[in-house]
Amino acid sequence: MPRDPRYDPLFEPIDIGPVTAPNRFYQVPHCTGMGWLRPRMVAEMRGVKAEGGWGVVCTEYNSIHPTSDDLPHPSASLWDQSDIAAHRLMTDKVHEYGALAGAELWYGGARSANLLTRDVPMDIASMPHMSGNPFQTRAMDKTDIRNLRRWHLDAALRARDAGFDIVYVYATHTYLLSNFLNPKINQRSDEYGGSLKNRIRLVRELIEETKEAVGDRCAVAVRFAADEEIGEDGVPIHGERRDMLGLLAELPDLWDINIANYALEMGVARFTAEAALEPYMDYVKSVTSKPVVTVGRFTSPDTMVSQIKRGITDLIGAARPSIADPFLPRKINEGLQDDIRECIGCNVCYSGDSIGVPIRCTQNPTMGEEWRRGWHPEHMPDKASDSSVLIVGGGPTGLEAARALGQRGYKVMLAETGTELGGRVTREAALPGLSTYARVRDYRVQQLVQMSNVEIFYDSPLGAQDVIDVGADHVALATGATWLTQRWTGQFAEDVAPPDASLLTPDDIMAGRMPDGPTLVYDEDGYYLGGVIAEAVRATGVPVTLATPSDVVSEWAGNTSERWRVRTRLQKLGIALELAQELSWFDGQAAKLSCSYSGAEKSLPFEHVVMVTHRAPNDALWHDLLAMADGDVDALPFTLQRIGDCEAPTIIAAAVYSGHRYARELEAEPHLLHDRVDVRQTPDGVHLMPFGQ
Repeated sequence: MPRDPRYDPLFEPIDIGPVTAPNRFYQVPHCTGMGWLRPRMVAEMRGVKAEGGWGVVCTEYNSIHPTSDDLPHPSASLWDQSDIAAHRLMTDKVHEYGALAGAELWYGGARSANLLTRDVPMDIASMPHMSGNPFQTRAMDKTDIRNLRRWHLDAALRARDAGFDIVYVYATHTYLLSNFLNPKINQRSDEYGGSLKNRIRLVRELIEETKEAVGDRCAVAVRFAADEEIGEDGVPIHGERRDMLGLLAELPDLWDINIANYALEMGVARFTAEAALEPYMDYVKSVTSKPVVTVGRFTSPDTMVSQIKRGITDLIGAARPSIADPFLPRKINEGLQDDIRECIGCNVCYSGDSIGVPIRCTQNPTMGEEWRRGWHPEHMPDKASDSSVLIVGGGPTGLEAARALGQRGYKVMLAETGTELGGRVTREAALPGLSTYARVRDYRVQQLVQMSNVEIFYDSPLGAQDVIDVGADHVALATGATWLTQRWTGQFAEDVAPPDASLLTPDDIMAGRMPDGPTLVYDEDGYYLGGVIAEAVRATGVPVTLATPSDVVSEWAGNTSERWRVRTRLQKLGIALELAQELSWFDGQAAKLSCSYSGAEKSLPFEHVVMVTHRAPNDALWHDLLAMADGDVDALPFTLQRIGDCEAPTIIAAAVYSGHRYARELEAEPHLLHDRVDVRQTPDGVHLMPFGQ
């Protein structure tokens, strides 16, 4: 299909210093949980984005020296010659598709504990570690500053030699350079502290030195916060930032603008709308003539064009949308915007870096598997036979399995027990703030209805004999899971109430069975659902308390950068919190809570308890089918496999991945299923870690 002419501005080239971006789609630096540990995985993933039409593709931040290491977060590095070879894997892939490659140079300062290198971290002063490790920095003297400038220059030269087209000076996100800019942190009395002119001195020197070293070949970008401190969402506190930007305005070739509040910049959709940074950008384009890029979890091409036409930004920056759909630009260019896998803003991608593992995505199950498994987000292997496949269950797992198998060319029958598709994502999308979760369903249904080889059967509960009677060659059970009213002791499931007590689950709440009196939401899940359920119940007007055996609310959601916002929201709604408290009994009138540490007990009055603890797989059909074959799955007249929550209850991203993997591996040759191990080869042999000056 031809491109909608409304979107032509998105495909105009733009000069960035000595290089030219072929369009306005700019994948900003984002971490992957791969870094220097897994360079081939990084290269293939970034290369797929370039193939998908992103005009600029940046790698994650690159440590410039061993005194700034970020393990357990495996960032990239530019420490020595081996890093040049590793990055060449990525830049060659990106250049193959005509895109520019960008490298962000990084020095963590008080954000680096150096747990790998054990080198002493340095910052503007001796200060505690900003991420909670029990280490302090040493205060940088002028020799340290000279060394830092040399390290930065050397890293910029390595970036150039590695084939990067854009090299960053990274002056935000509370890393070292942003601390020099910060008037509260920077209390130095020398020429690097005090006045505004002095506080920007180091950033100015690094920009000028980087441009002198690589400016004839590479553009120099600066990542910079438009506001000075965190305020109310959408209400910037600019402070000196306009003046600061004005003093540096024409030095770099590109300004990459973010904001002080990372929880808003990287906000989950539950709390943050698309284009949330626009209020912070109101002065930027009036101060500098250089190109500007900013982010906003952009998924709508109309929003993108509006940002450019109204002079908010020159390039559409994205991390998460480029993860959810690496082919987003190409689909807009080819008039296929309805085929875009829109980011749902869940931040599962971010959680990978938080815990030091490779990136994952709820919408895009191939993310992180491009090299290791050879998966491509748009291409599937052709079917291996004319076999037919029955998928039982139309939730996220079943929908993805049906979509991917349909793309392969198989005849697919999707049987859904109810009258609508989506399973858990449809139910959860109706909860407060989770409407974007429906995109998991909508994208897949939109793809399925275009496939003549896929049939969808609604209101079709199947028993074991029904499955056999269908006569399919392969059967996958994607029948989901059910929330339980029991709590998990760490060893076994335990009842906490008599049968006549009002004990509810998230399934009850999502089905509309709301409590009508004081309610305890007991959260052992620790992710987003406990807080969302508490909010949903509170919206009916009844008093709500949330209790958890953890020390914090929604503990695992700290990995998705939303825990602080979850607790803030609950407190604003008047939801009481009981932390480090285990529910031992509920008699219908009061709940007995015991301290997770001391065991001290207390009793609080409640009429209802909602248990957000764990789930049981809905695998009765699996066992019934096995029983018909005397327990021998190979004796059935079809292959049989459980997938998704039916096999093991998990997060939505893993459920989608399970359906996709089933579709990929059905009738595949065994040699195509092997994972590859990512190591770095150097002239000296296998190089597992960059370590050197």
